[in-house]
Amino acid sequence: MKRIKLDKIDRKILRDLQGNGRITNVELSKNSGISAPPCLRRVRALEESGFIKGYYARLSAQSLGYGLTVFVMIKLVSQAEGDLKQFEEACCALDLVRECHMLSGEVDFLLRVVAKDWDAYQQFLTEQLTTLDNIASVKTMPRVRSSKEDVGVPIHVD
Repeated sequence: MKRIKLDKIDRKILRDLQGNGRITNVELSKNSGISAPPCLRRVRALEESGFIKGYYARLSAQSLGYGLTVFVMIKLVSQAEGDLKQFEEACCALDLVRECHMLSGEVDFLLRVVAKDWDAYQQFLTEQLTTLDNIASVKTMPRVRSSKEDVGVPIHVD
């Protein structure tokens, strides 16, 4: 993976792609102030350098029947590196776990879990999550509403 230094054009490309992954190369090049062929080369270089990790469609959980989002704080018995990795791997294998973040402080992991409803979440909790090794405690915080759900990172174009 080669490393590149971002210039203003690269930041414009990243900003536009982050906002709309389906933007055409022609539109992207127009917004960036360069022609289409060099724009496409820049996009490929940004992908190869790891700045662009992938493209996806942002789906409506509600429309697909997932009416509950829960944040789960996990405290482990052991924080040895092998135990942390084992827990992370186990979480990544669980379909309802959409995000898994290791933290420092009073809890070891914060998970974002989606479920059809409260009953489905409780079944997931008792039959899958709490059966994992090394868990000392689980705290569940159901989401009431979300005011902001931006994806990605802020990109400033000077």
